[in-house]
Amino acid sequence: MSEEHVIIIGSGPAGYTAAIYAARANLKPLMIEGYQSGGLLMLTSEVENFPGFPQGIQGPELMAHFRAQAERFGTRFIQKNATDVDFSGSLKKVFIEKEVYQSRSVIITTGAATKWLGLESEQRLLGKGVSSCATCDGAFFKGARLVVVGGGDSAMEEAHFLTRFASQVTVIHRKETLRASKIMQERAMKNPKIQFIWNSEVVEVLGQDAVTGCKIKNLKTQETSEVPCEGFFVAIGHEPNTTFLRGKIQLDDKGYIVLSHRPSTKTSVSGVFAAGDVQDTVYRQAITAAASGCQAAIDVERYLESLHN
Repeated sequence: MSEEHVIIIGSGPAGYTAAIYAARANLKPLMIEGYQSGGLLMLTSEVENFPGFPQGIQGPELMAHFRAQAERFGTRFIQKNATDVDFSGSLKKVFIEKEVYQSRSVIITTGAATKWLGLESEQRLLGKGVSSCATCDGAFFKGARLVVVGGGDSAMEEAHFLTRFASQVTVIHRKETLRASKIMQERAMKNPKIQFIWNSEVVEVLGQDAVTGCKIKNLKTQETSEVPCEGFFVAIGHEPNTTFLRGKIQLDDKGYIVLSHRPSTKTSVSGVFAAGDVQDTVYRQAITAAASGCQAAIDVERYLESLHN
């Protein structure tokens, strides 16, 4: 069984950047990029906030550039999902079904998935007015009426941010009280552009080629009504892609990888590093993911050097 210098589990901005830096350091990285490679940017139509693209760029095209650059420097790719790991020994084992790959170091960049409402119309209009990232897409909705679904801190942050662009933001929440922290609630309640619809759930996002509104059901009266809007933001949380890592590495109560020595990308297991949204509960931007991928590759290079000293 061959031994790798570094295996990168996952792709996206963090994984591809880690691969670029590791490959240029002559570490010959092997990337297990997954069946759905590229991360959340593969679901994003227009990216306007990534430096170097003043006219904007499509999310999948940006990821294609990242991947091509990693490949140019010698990164090897396996387009399958890692299914298990064994980090107990000095040689780390990564499993793809029954296949086993060994490496002296591992970088985990499996990202986090948006929690969606589970509506067919929501997925059909994704990128056509439906979004899960106000920071990414808010600027596209200047003067528009927007809806935010959720009741936690993330939803309040999204709603508050969107008031910079929107004419009106309507927050729809299943309960009659918010889960958000008191300070976030107060900020949202005091914002004249934000209004609330309580005890209601969205049953359909309306529109054919673009969002025109949403249909909601009052959970107390069971009555349905429509809320007109041009943008629909889902803010009910993210779920890190770490199911296969449970019991193998330290995770927090939400499943995110815990870094043991910030600002290093070291995890609780020596020789295992993490970058991107899989360990980031705060920023979740392509540029911050890429930056942490760079950090992880440099951390790996230094770790491998230390093994020879």
